[in-house]
Amino acid sequence: MSDRIVVDRIAVFAFHGLLPEEARLGQRFYVSLDVRLDLRAAGRSDDVARTVSYADLTEIVTRIATQRRFALIEALAEAIAGEILERHPPIREIRVRVDKPSAPVPAVIDGVAIEIVRAREAAR
Repeated sequence: MSDRIVVDRIAVFAFHGLLPEEARLGQRFYVSLDVRLDLRAAGRSDDVARTVSYADLTEIVTRIATQRRFALIEALAEAIAGEILERHPPIREIRVRVDKPSAPVPAVIDGVAIEIVRAREAAR
């Protein structure tokens, strides 16, 4: 399926990371979503009830990223993907990217990022 909703670079200030300074000082993260679902009914009907609200997707990301703490951004991405798939049955697949521009590494970098893809398990 080629239909998708893309929410790009949701900025959150949060306290994720392995180091004590990351937990104490916090830093900015960017979360991007690429959600795969059939948008035909929404496009034909012009009815928001026939799609997934990007405002709701943004709320889920912001809530999880700011109200929970993760040592790994991989775990943050997994929590986001899991809740979005659980709350929105029309979504077949989701790609979650978490950018950490201020990662404490011993090099000059623009940032680090992880990206996961999770698909809804087929009904048995």
